[in-house]
Amino acid sequence: MINIRDISNQIEKKIRRVEKRFRLIISVLILGAVMFASTFYFFDKAIIFIPLLFILSYILTYFALLPGIEKVGWFTLFFMPVIITLSFYLFYFLFPSRWITRMPFIIIYGISMYAVLLCSNIFNVGVEKNLQLYRAAFSINFFYQAVILFMIYNLLFSAKQGFLINMVVGGGIGFIAAINLFWTIRLKKQIERETVVFGLLVGLVVAELALLVSFVPLKEAIISLFLTASYYSLGGLIYNFIDQRLFKETIREYIIVWVFVLGITLLSISW
Repeated sequence: MINIRDISNQIEKKIRRVEKRFRLIISVLILGAVMFASTFYFFDKAIIFIPLLFILSYILTYFALLPGIEKVGWFTLFFMPVIITLSFYLFYFLFPSRWITRMPFIIIYGISMYAVLLCSNIFNVGVEKNLQLYRAAFSINFFYQAVILFMIYNLLFSAKQGFLINMVVGGGIGFIAAINLFWTIRLKKQIERETVVFGLLVGLVVAELALLVSFVPLKEAIISLFLTASYYSLGGLIYNFIDQRLFKETIREYIIVWVFVLGITLLSISW
């Protein structure tokens, strides 16, 4: 009788023989090649690439991060590599399909994917929080969350769906991203209740804002910028609160960012 666990262990042993740095590079190159091939098809004829990229990005993330993936890590470590792949793929179709856009797009995706995989690897190995390596990984992860959310919100509002869909999808992706963000504070093997509560708070606020801007005459890029800045500011404040580093200067910095973007948003309204 075939023992699946034994087969899995044998596969893991063979994978671990390859140096992790090369595994990261191999994963990025394969995903970059598939992403490059997908840009030659129109979106309505390339739906197959969505499940393909989802499955492939998950498998290659597993290939790159072994060993040490446990419990909630099967979600938290894989969220960013998978969602950044799908976001880049869908966002590409907002641009004209030409070589002048295709090549920079693939290069930016490859660099982004490598950076995100490095962050997931750092979180996986459990680097001490007081080390500069962890702080750099957190900052990069947070930055790419903002990039991804901007893409997703741009796609969402470009699709011209109803306000309820904008609210549910906008708040839902904000909640999931917040869970991933707050999990990186302590890097536990399970998601803590505090993480879920604060994630729900972020998701609720973003959902309400997405509902509000659905009735305001704004361009998709401005809406995306506003929702992303709202997530970034609220998520940053909560992160520092959980990490017991919420000082006046920190509060001031995040509020200034949000107020500045709010000002741009208000000035962009075309009644």
